[in-house]
Amino acid sequence: MPTVIGHHDVKDTAHWLASPKREELFGPLGVTNIRTFVDPQQPTRVAVLMDVSDLDAVMAVMQTEAAAAAMDHDGVLADTLVLLVEA
Repeated sequence: MPTVIGHHDVKDTAHWLASPKREELFGPLGVTNIRTFVDPQQPTRVAVLMDVSDLDAVMAVMQTEAAAAAMDHDGVLADTLVLLVEA
């Protein structure tokens, strides 16, 4: 099961941290151990680390309107999103 890191900028860090959207979007795909991180020098730069049982399913859902809506709800600046997959 690979670990995936997604890092990006957000509009409102407190809102992003409190949002249930990550679990709502990724939980049904078998994603577990979702952890959040905030850059202490630039608090609007954040990251999520998660264990992914089906990488293809996660990558597919990232292309959907549901993912776009979740990111919009969370204040994610989508053009800053970078996904890194454990090698």
